[in-house]
Amino acid sequence: MDTKTYPVKRTDAEWREMLTSEQYAVMRGHGTERPGSCALLDEKRAGTFTCAGCGQPLFVAGRKFESGTGWPSFDTPVDGAVGITEDRSHGMVRTECHCSRCGSHLGHVFPDGPPPSGLRYCINGVAMDFEQAGE
Repeated sequence: MDTKTYPVKRTDAEWREMLTSEQYAVMRGHGTERPGSCALLDEKRAGTFTCAGCGQPLFVAGRKFESGTGWPSFDTPVDGAVGITEDRSHGMVRTECHCSRCGSHLGHVFPDGPPPSGLRYCINGVAMDFEQAGE
């Protein structure tokens, strides 16, 4: 994790207790889930995708699109919900995205998305929960 402080703070033990081992590896260890493995990939109902670490709304369902990558993809996050940092791991430079409230790793953002933003937020499904509209 980076050294920035976030409004939601938990000890490593607290994170390990509340997250599954896969969620912990992705969200706290900057890992990546296997492509095509998450249930949220095919989620098409109206609603909001929230951070599995703190519940902050991250993306509305209407901004989700099929990118063919095997991970849920969005063109625009909820205002102020997603922070970005430079990721120089794996011998390349990418833009990492994380929850602005708890700092959990969500995925990466790429400049090959559809209008209006032209961005593709490629997000690990295990880092999110889904709240159906009207529930």
